[in-house]
Amino acid sequence: MEEMAPRMDAFFRWGHILAGIIWIGHLYFFNWVNASFVATLDGDTKPKVVPELMPRALYWFRWGAAWTWITGALLLGLVFYHGKIVLADPAAGYSSGSWIMLGVLLISPFIYNPIADSGIAKNGKAMFLTGVVLVTVLLGLFLCVGGHGYRSAVIHVGATLGTLMAYNVWFKIWPAQQKIISSIKAGEAPDGALAALAGLRSKHNTYMSIPLIWTMINSHTVGFSTWPGSYQCGGIDIPLSLPLAVIIGWAFCAWCYKKGAAVKGF
Repeated sequence: MEEMAPRMDAFFRWGHILAGIIWIGHLYFFNWVNASFVATLDGDTKPKVVPELMPRALYWFRWGAAWTWITGALLLGLVFYHGKIVLADPAAGYSSGSWIMLGVLLISPFIYNPIADSGIAKNGKAMFLTGVVLVTVLLGLFLCVGGHGYRSAVIHVGATLGTLMAYNVWFKIWPAQQKIISSIKAGEAPDGALAALAGLRSKHNTYMSIPLIWTMINSHTVGFSTWPGSYQCGGIDIPLSLPLAVIIGWAFCAWCYKKGAAVKGF
């Protein structure tokens, strides 16, 4: 197993990045290109274009999400758990806090879902502030409660974001889009509630994807582990670099939405 681990690492990373490109590329296409394009289609054209285009795009979108999550889970187990680099102090061994935080990662969709369905999610500024606070708290919990080291805490936050995004794709966006596409094909107006649900969850995924990419390059961000911008929790430094990446990334994402709506066809 020890000899195979580096080869499996390379293979899983290759698959993870490839699947991620397929998934996130389609996510950006839907949000920054297709949303504005579909709005320009007239009543006769939309039933011809949407039922042909969207099922094809959504096929790659949802399976890209599935394989990104699967290969990411395999990498997390191989690199951090098999490689024994989860804990800041490996000699201490896994504590109940370590397993609790792994459980939080796995059940995170059930924590996120009520928030996403609440009035908070419909207010962009409120959701922004809530997201920054939750990411900061989650990072602190992985460090203080879970006993993780910097790299492990950051990638576990990223794995949590990826889990929320994959949940949105398979259990919210895809089921809603199936019904929306069927309505358009039949020449009927889609259910406004379904369109709003799919659009909101897709928007959440778009915003979460940018800080998620930051967590994926965390081996290159270890210089921030002792960054002066931090706060302390039980004597442990909680770096503010990840919350800062969330703020910068979400500001960039907001600009992309505005720019996408402004770009016109010929």
